[in-house]
Amino acid sequence: MHGVRGQPPGATTDKSDGATSRIMLLLLVAMTGVAPISLYMLVPALPVLATVFGRDISIAQMTVSLYMVGIACSQIIMGPLSDRFGRRPVLLAGLGLMVMASAACIFAETLPQLIAARFLQALGGATGMVVSRAIIRDLYSRERISSMISLVIAVMMIAQMLSPLTGGLLETAFGWRAIFYVITAASLVIAVAIALALPETRRVRAEGSNFRGDVGYLITSRAFVGYMLCQVLASQIIFTFAGGGPYIVVMQMGRSSAEYGAWFAATGFAYLIGNLFCVRFAPRHSLEKLIWFGLALQLTGSLLNLVWGVTGLNLMPSWLFGTQMLVMLANAFVMSNSAAGAISIRPEAAGTASGAMGFLQMGIGSLFSQFGAWLGGHFATPVALNAAIVLLSIACASTMFFLVPRRDVVISEELIEQAEEEESGMM
Repeated sequence: MHGVRGQPPGATTDKSDGATSRIMLLLLVAMTGVAPISLYMLVPALPVLATVFGRDISIAQMTVSLYMVGIACSQIIMGPLSDRFGRRPVLLAGLGLMVMASAACIFAETLPQLIAARFLQALGGATGMVVSRAIIRDLYSRERISSMISLVIAVMMIAQMLSPLTGGLLETAFGWRAIFYVITAASLVIAVAIALALPETRRVRAEGSNFRGDVGYLITSRAFVGYMLCQVLASQIIFTFAGGGPYIVVMQMGRSSAEYGAWFAATGFAYLIGNLFCVRFAPRHSLEKLIWFGLALQLTGSLLNLVWGVTGLNLMPSWLFGTQMLVMLANAFVMSNSAAGAISIRPEAAGTASGAMGFLQMGIGSLFSQFGAWLGGHFATPVALNAAIVLLSIACASTMFFLVPRRDVVISEELIEQAEEEESGMM
C-alpha cells in the first residue's frame, strides 16, 4: 500500500499491492459509512412511523436525534478503548452490538422500543467512524493521512447521498421494517469482512502509557487543540447551514422543500469534489499549506455570501447555494487535513484523539444545527445565517493562527525517532 508505515504482522509489505489497497479502502469505507448511511435511510420513513405507532412526528424524530446522540457517545467511548485493547476487537464488538440492535429494530412493537434500539445501533455502528481514522493513522505516514481520509469520505458520500432514496424505495415497496432487514444484513457482512480481512494495526504502546497519560498529553498540546478545534469549527459550518437552509428556502424565498433538497445536494456534491481534490493534492503539499488554502477559500466564499445577503441577491437560491458550494469545497480541505493533523500528534493515542474530535463535532453540531434553524426561522433575510458562517470561518482560521505552531518549528516524527536513536546509542 502506497504510503503505508509500521504495518502489523501478517500484513503485506509490498507497497504496490493494489488488491490489498483496494480491500483496505473498501473496509475503511464500509466501517465509516455504516452508521451515517443507517441514519439517513430511515429519514424518509419518519411520517410512516408516526402514523403506524400513532405518535406525533416530533416523537418519531427522536429515532434520528437520539441516533446522533449515540454517534457522539460512541466516539468518546470507542476511541480510547481501541487504543487500549486494539482496533479489531473494538470494531467487532461495536459492529456486533449494531447487528443485535438492528435486529431489535425489526421486532420493535412500540416507538420507545425502536428509539432505544436505534440509540444502541448508533453506539455500536459509529465505532467504525472513530476507529477508521485511527487505522488510517496506524498505516499511513503523516503526509498521506489527509488524502486517505478524503478518499474514504468521497467514496462514502456517494453511498450516503443515495441512502435516503434507498430507504424511501424500501419503505414504499416492503414497509419500514425492510429498512432494518437491510441494515442488519449489511452490518453483519461488514463485521464478517473485518473479522476475515482486517489485521490488527494498533501500534505497540510505550511502557507506562495509559489513557490518563494520553489525555493529559493531548489536552496540553497546543497543536492538537488547534487542529481539533479547527476541524470541529469547520464542521459547524455544515451543521449551521443545514439547520437554517430549509427555513430560508421555504419560508423566506417561498420555494418548495423539494427544491431545497436539490440545492442542498449540490452543496454535498461540492464537498465531494473538494475531497477528491484533497486526494490529488495531499501527497504533494504539507497539511498546513492545504489547511490554509482551504481556510482562505472558505472565508472568501462566506464573505461573498454575506455581501450577497446584504445587497439582497441571496434571496435567490442560485446566489445563496452557488457561493455556499465554494464554501463547502474549501471546507473539505480544512476538515480532512486538520483531522489528519490532530490524530498525528500522538500516534499511539490516535483512537483517543479521533474519539474526542468526533464527540465534539457531533455534540456541538446538534447545538449549532438548532442555532442555524433559529437564525433561519427568526429573520426575514439570510444575512444572519451568512454572518454566523463568516464568524465560524474566522474562528477556524484563528485556531490555526494562534494555537498551531508554524511549520518551521514543528518537529517531525523522523527527527524525533532520529534523536531517540542517537540518545539510546550514547547510553
